[in-house]
Amino acid sequence: MPTLAGVLEARRRIAPYLPRTPLFSYPQLDRLVGTSVWVKHENHQPVGAFKVRGGVNLVSQLTTDVRSNGVTAASTGNHGQSVAYAARLFGVRAKVFVPQNANPSKVQAMEDLGAEVVSHGSDFDEAREECARVAALEGRRYIHSGDEPLLIEGVGTISLEIFEDAPGIEVIIVPIGGGSGAAAACLVAKSISPSTQVIGVQAEAAPAAYLSWRSRSLQEDEMKTEAEGLATRTAFQLPQRILWEHLDDFVLASEDELRAATRTMIESTRNLVEGAGAAALAGALKIRQRLAGKKVALICSGGNISSDQLRALFQA
Repeated sequence: MPTLAGVLEARRRIAPYLPRTPLFSYPQLDRLVGTSVWVKHENHQPVGAFKVRGGVNLVSQLTTDVRSNGVTAASTGNHGQSVAYAARLFGVRAKVFVPQNANPSKVQAMEDLGAEVVSHGSDFDEAREECARVAALEGRRYIHSGDEPLLIEGVGTISLEIFEDAPGIEVIIVPIGGGSGAAAACLVAKSISPSTQVIGVQAEAAPAAYLSWRSRSLQEDEMKTEAEGLATRTAFQLPQRILWEHLDDFVLASEDELRAATRTMIESTRNLVEGAGAAALAGALKIRQRLAGKKVALICSGGNISSDQLRALFQA
């Protein structure tokens, strides 16, 4: 299981390669949510998303033999970019499997980082299943997007920075796809500030993690969300074990709520934000009455929105 000690070690490992991202407040968001709101800008990472913290932490610890065989991952985009970025840093060959409808800008980014990108299947989970099969055949290190303690510990450095930069944070709201980000936030928050609530937000149109959290058993469900960072059909064991024990609440956001939150984040923060990156705001707006008077941190998990998605968002 990932630990706080592992998160502290991860911070030391990734510091030479990744920036400390800003934590900013915005009066317009304070007004809309009705309380003091801080945005943790993981969209400022070199690959535009939070997952790179875990990728660097994991790949930096691979043995020489494992590195020589290469690594592989399945992704809708951000996890793949994370693995590709880390592989490039440490001279490792990377192969990333993506669904056939993957965000083209994210695919191009992975290729620009030197990864071989393979399109397979109609959704993330079909790409993931093929990735696992090929990894076994080729002897590559398969880097799962959720069931990896080193990934979760790397991502946990986000919450360390939140508590250091804004002492007294009472609520952390974090998007959930596979759940590594929320699991990491739980791990750190409940170790450092047990009274701080951690609330997850998932797309109503892809609720597998939510259903798994509610039932305390791994579930599959539909995956029809436009927010590819939240588009998982199955829940993952390791993040769910942490969420079952430590997550305080779980909110589902509709596609309309996610789109509206994305527009609001872009207009209020003057940052490019993808649908998953705005999910925390969508959740905060949905439960704003419960947040009144609290100091709230929203994790903006990514900003890799394509030009086509951006045009469609503001033409709707």
